[in-house]
Amino acid sequence: MTQHAVPRSAMVLAAGLGTRMRPLTLHTPKPLVEVAGQPLIAHVLAPVFKAPLDRIVINAHHLAGQIHDWVAQCASPRLIVSDESACLMDSGGGIKKALPLLGTDPFYVLNADSFWVERETDNLSRMAQVWDPELMDLLLLLATPDQATGYDGAGDFFMDAHNRLQFRGTHPSAPLIYAGCAIVKADLFSSMPDDPFSLSVLFRQAAEKGRLCGLVLDGAWMHVGTVAAIAETEKHLHDLTLRNKDQAVQQS
Repeated sequence: MTQHAVPRSAMVLAAGLGTRMRPLTLHTPKPLVEVAGQPLIAHVLAPVFKAPLDRIVINAHHLAGQIHDWVAQCASPRLIVSDESACLMDSGGGIKKALPLLGTDPFYVLNADSFWVERETDNLSRMAQVWDPELMDLLLLLATPDQATGYDGAGDFFMDAHNRLQFRGTHPSAPLIYAGCAIVKADLFSSMPDDPFSLSVLFRQAAEKGRLCGLVLDGAWMHVGTVAAIAETEKHLHDLTLRNKDQAVQQS
């Protein structure tokens, strides 16, 4: 396969209201809610910080000042806030607003309420290696139900032998879950309005053209969308830590 340029920027979608995590989010934006001793967004950014990226954009709306303060204390020149205090732009609209910061090349997009714990390989690097702009408009990172913690849905996608995705549609369930990370072409937004819109619109357009593709992650995936999911995630992280210690002892 021809090697294509890897993404040099990423956007973390952190502007949501966090209504399903109330009352915690009444005074704290969801990305800053603590999970296992760290803000949720710190878990999301852990693999992103390891990637060779020039810019990492975080959008903010609900209690945006706290996001600004957190980014400032990180003191990383790669972190930039796209402020949506004036108007919540939804996922797609927020990305379009931030395009001047992200550049014209393909970039990563990550949800701020899910993250993964890697096993053997770096998932962002795996995505960059699979990415082929001649065949794809978007490449989604996916999880299987047995990899997922905190998820109670029916699945999102079916994938064919060429890694092309189709939505679950009227099927009662689907075997693959969107894991909240994608590589996206910047030029997909050129025909979209400057108003709020969902990124799922572009997912569906790409699927209809056979240009929505997927890659199953290596590791464990955590979806932290509710208060109950915090405890579930913390328990799973604790269990993973114990398991890794046991394996290290056995190998020593």
